[in-house]
Amino acid sequence: MRSERNHAALSLVASVVPALVGIAASAALLVDYTRPQPVFCAEGSACDAVRRTIFAAPLGVPLPAVGLAGFVAIGVVSLLRGPRPRLAQLGLSLVAALVGVSLLVVQVMLGTFCPFCCAADASGAVALLVALWRFGGSGEVSAPRWARLGGATSLALAAAVPLVAGYLHKAPGPSPVIEAEIARTPKGEVTVVDFVDFECPFCRMTHAELEPMLEAHRDKLRVVRRQVPLRSHAHALDAARAACCGERLGKGDAMANALFAAPVDDLTREGCEKLAQSVGLVLDPFRACVADPKTDAQIDADRAEFRESGGYALPTIWIGAERLVGAQPKEALEQALNHALARVGG
Repeated sequence: MRSERNHAALSLVASVVPALVGIAASAALLVDYTRPQPVFCAEGSACDAVRRTIFAAPLGVPLPAVGLAGFVAIGVVSLLRGPRPRLAQLGLSLVAALVGVSLLVVQVMLGTFCPFCCAADASGAVALLVALWRFGGSGEVSAPRWARLGGATSLALAAAVPLVAGYLHKAPGPSPVIEAEIARTPKGEVTVVDFVDFECPFCRMTHAELEPMLEAHRDKLRVVRRQVPLRSHAHALDAARAACCGERLGKGDAMANALFAAPVDDLTREGCEKLAQSVGLVLDPFRACVADPKTDAQIDADRAEFRESGGYALPTIWIGAERLVGAQPKEALEQALNHALARVGG
């Protein structure tokens, strides 16, 4: 009888372990998917790259939330004895394995592998193997009470520890460069520092989402644009010069909007001159500004500020003390802006 109880305890452990791994990995991913800045994955990492794909939140629901619920369900039924729990474990594990294998294939196609995603996806496949082994067994002896209690406690901790640690984690504050910009902003207004490359597709996508929000709160915002034209983009430097001169000649917002809206192939020197005229700039002063060595010196200074502020990818946007890196969905931008406005009483 004792050996049967030990075998039952071993069966329970084998069933619970993949659920524990899946729960912990899914909980960590859920934190990173729902916070503006990741906690468990480094910004710019493979995890961060996967987080920004269309597979991260199908139908608007963060995929780790679905994974967390699924692995919790697998863990719970693995603690129960009888034919129905075994059948439920098999069905849930089959779904987890199919989804997990599919997501692993997606990562292969993307050419990037998130360690937390891989752990959760592989756990689904292992959970199916264990469920098949348990389902095919003849008869079951109930595991000792201590084993079931330990299993339940482990499941709870696997979810609670990453969630509590992640949501209580305090994001690092802004660098001195950003703090200096915030200090220059009048009281009651929010500082928005936008490091951009006008040819960068992700900058253009994010600007399309952000600009209507900025316009809606224009009287409560101080928007600062810093030019970081990438050398890999043929027209980025011409566009950066045009943006600097638009700012210097009193048409900064209009010029930036025109540059973002124009087709990339039109961001040549001649194309930028046409855009300058379209926003009401006089051409001769604009040309003189573009040719002025001070303009390129300003762009170099902006690049230096980007590096000093810890920048590594574009777009990088600071909304108050909160940094957002890479293409951002509308919801993330709205949340960051609303939080910043609430802090200044806007």
